[in-house]
Amino acid sequence: MTSSTLQRRIPATYMRGGTSKGVFFLQQDLPTEAREPGPLRDALLLRIIGSPDPYGKQIDGMGGATSSTSKTVILSKSQQPNHDVDYLFGQVSIDKPFVDWSGNCGNLSAAVGPFAIRNGLVDPGRVPQNGLAIVHIWQANIGKTIIGHVPMLNGEVQELGDFELDGVTFPAAEVQLEFMDPAAESDEESSGALFPTGKLIDTLKAPGEPELDATFLNAGIPTIFLRAHDLGFNGTELQDDINGHPERLARLEKLRAYGALQMGLIQTIEEAAQRQHTPKIAFVAPPQSYTASSGRFIDAASVDLLVRAVSMGKLHHAMMGTAAVAIGVAASIPGTLVNQAAGGGPRQAVRFGHPSGTLRVGAEAKELNGQWQVTKAMMSRSARRIMEGWVTVP
Repeated sequence: MTSSTLQRRIPATYMRGGTSKGVFFLQQDLPTEAREPGPLRDALLLRIIGSPDPYGKQIDGMGGATSSTSKTVILSKSQQPNHDVDYLFGQVSIDKPFVDWSGNCGNLSAAVGPFAIRNGLVDPGRVPQNGLAIVHIWQANIGKTIIGHVPMLNGEVQELGDFELDGVTFPAAEVQLEFMDPAAESDEESSGALFPTGKLIDTLKAPGEPELDATFLNAGIPTIFLRAHDLGFNGTELQDDINGHPERLARLEKLRAYGALQMGLIQTIEEAAQRQHTPKIAFVAPPQSYTASSGRFIDAASVDLLVRAVSMGKLHHAMMGTAAVAIGVAASIPGTLVNQAAGGGPRQAVRFGHPSGTLRVGAEAKELNGQWQVTKAMMSRSARRIMEGWVTVP
């Protein structure tokens, strides 16, 4: 048997976190050459997920052919003081040969604490038999702290329960997340400001496009917020209304790319093609009634605003967790497009409508010396193991 006919077995866990799924690894279980950043690690993860796939199906891998299911997570005992686990997230492109490490996955953040407890990354003395285990997570992609409140029952992570999350078919146990100091830090790519252009509402400029009001925000994940009406949308769109129209997707990607340039995330427009995970682009609208993708009627009176967001070139089926953080932060600051869509004025929480239903998210923001600061954003998700064992890779 030649080496070309052999496969390597790597311990892995396939987990759902929020409305996403991903393959979770302990860093120490990866092949030695794939434990550090670089092309070998990327190549391994691409092959495990089944990318690049010109058919867009990821049939020969663990990916599910959507941005929500083409994800990988690498965890290790934390090297940071007062943290339990270091969490590194890789967004794997479906049809192109690259892994985007530029941002976090807020949904899969809900699965990090449960995985860390089960795999001995959290001091057992800090894990109660019953109640909530508090897990301090270092999000290595963006250098931020996430605090996970993981329910425990008889010494085991509680996965099943009656918490319902729109976009997830079955109920599960609630995992509360706190995203601490969610604004981006200053680095060579970003000004580090909550509002990188210095304005609550700025103007997005792209060749061949009318100038559009935009809120550029660095919180949770860099996000460009636009008004649905300004794009010719009404805010109640479902996936097929956007993803079934290549010209709409191309326009949104063009706006995203030029917005990334204005935010200082890229230096040339060509770089946007290799940075698909960030920034996100989202459009907002005041409350309206609509029918969600599940067939459930969403009454306008039950939400504060509507939001649709694009992830990896497609309208998301629900809402990315990190984008939900951005929505909560922007809604808490009077004057942003998100806050305006929610009716204006100070607020600490909003419930917004997305294609699969609704979601509530909160944020604590304050203005200090003319600058807005956000101490944390909060939301609830759920998580569950789907498979434990080994993934095989040629």
